[in-house]
Amino acid sequence: MKLQQLFSLFEVAANNVDLQNNMDSAHFDQEISSICFDTRQVTPGSVYVAIRGVKSDGHEYIPEAIKNGAIALVVESADRIPNDFKGYVLAVPDSRKMLDTLASRFYHFPSENLFCLGVTGTNGKTSITYLLEHFLNSHQKTTGVMGTVNHRVQDHIWNSEMTTPDPVTLQKRLREFIEKGALYCAMEVSSHALDQNRADSVHFNTVIFTNLTLDHLDYHKDMNSYFQAKQRLFTDLMWSSHKKPLFAIVNVDDSYGRRLKLAEPVVGWTYGQTDSDFQFKILEMNFSGTTFELKTPIEVLKIQSPLAGVHNVYNVVACMAACLTAGLSLEQSHRALQTFKGIPGRLQKVLANTEKTVFIDYAHTPDALENTLKSLQKIKQETQSKGKIITVFGCGGDRDKSKRPLMAAIAEKQSDFVFITSDNPRTEDPQAILNDIEKGFQAGFKNYVRQSDRELAITLAIAQAQDGDVVLIAGKGHEDYQIIGTTKNHFSDYEVAEKYLNQK
Repeated sequence: MKLQQLFSLFEVAANNVDLQNNMDSAHFDQEISSICFDTRQVTPGSVYVAIRGVKSDGHEYIPEAIKNGAIALVVESADRIPNDFKGYVLAVPDSRKMLDTLASRFYHFPSENLFCLGVTGTNGKTSITYLLEHFLNSHQKTTGVMGTVNHRVQDHIWNSEMTTPDPVTLQKRLREFIEKGALYCAMEVSSHALDQNRADSVHFNTVIFTNLTLDHLDYHKDMNSYFQAKQRLFTDLMWSSHKKPLFAIVNVDDSYGRRLKLAEPVVGWTYGQTDSDFQFKILEMNFSGTTFELKTPIEVLKIQSPLAGVHNVYNVVACMAACLTAGLSLEQSHRALQTFKGIPGRLQKVLANTEKTVFIDYAHTPDALENTLKSLQKIKQETQSKGKIITVFGCGGDRDKSKRPLMAAIAEKQSDFVFITSDNPRTEDPQAILNDIEKGFQAGFKNYVRQSDRELAITLAIAQAQDGDVVLIAGKGHEDYQIIGTTKNHFSDYEVAEKYLNQK
């Protein structure tokens, strides 16, 4: 794409480019090599967008961007631009928003050529995107996925650095999905991304709200700000979507789901155990799966799911409703569910030849941990198991501290024994994190062990478990690393548990 094509959105600037930018028409006819907001990625022919971040201001690095070959700059303040810069300059009120707009244009508006499903909420996003992918792919609807674990379409996999990537990576990935044959896209949409306008140029067809619970208050400061960030997906982004019809699938068992507002063109469908469009009732549950009844405006079905836990029933129901909007019948979704092999790190059972049961789960918030443990307790009751539940968990460093004692209180109430340990301590003292967690235990509570070495804590928990007991290792889920200080070390809960569970 030529520079003139990219900036033709801004007619006044384009028509007066020579006057405003001291740039001749030949330069304006140059091919763009990339759009960057990190000067380390700038190459000759790049457009550099200067963004004001929490820790640094991209305007400070403008000279470096020019040195590396930037031919155009997008800025909020032009006073940092050297007087001898001969390239194109676009001054805007919000360069972060402009990055999203330009990235979409540079990659030729890829979301307009995909059926886009967006999932937001504190818990369940990854599970639902995995389910959507499996259901749609099972019926020849090739689907790309963008989320916490990775980005993928068919056999092509890209690493994921965050739940929802920056706008340039996001738009580039959507274009790559199309080039790999995708017709559909299932995307996790985080509150950070919504607050930072990373997904504003995605034209969604269907969006899903799972729940909202205590998390990310180190960023959002309070629950209302957190909720308002999520709200944008259902109002601002749906108002700007070019797709028709538009759908929203909302969990109304969640109090924030009941508060959620929808843009006027959006058709809203509700789901949950209470009165809703897609209402379910659990009939039977064990550690190998769940049977539930699903009442819908279309029909009533008896669903057999290979997934354990009430939270997974919510995920399956949301997915079945969303797939209806994408052209799959409920029966087609049910058939696909029978061959679903589960989600990495989401109540993932560690395979081993033993009577001990070990689950790996990403639960790293109070609500997620409580839901997972309650599901395990419910299964114990259903199967009349006399086994104990042993929980291993920690809390990440340099993150929301308020949830630490809350998670301890939940683990104490819902477990028979607890191991508190490190998660990703980052630059915080692991012992200080454990001190914060311990504050949530009741005075006199003795059924816990404090062990900052995560591998040792897992080992001790598995060694303590007897046949029939369940060990829940919570917090890291699919992650295969542990961040200590600023170093990312290889560490997999699944690998560690499998190793010690299979030892004789």
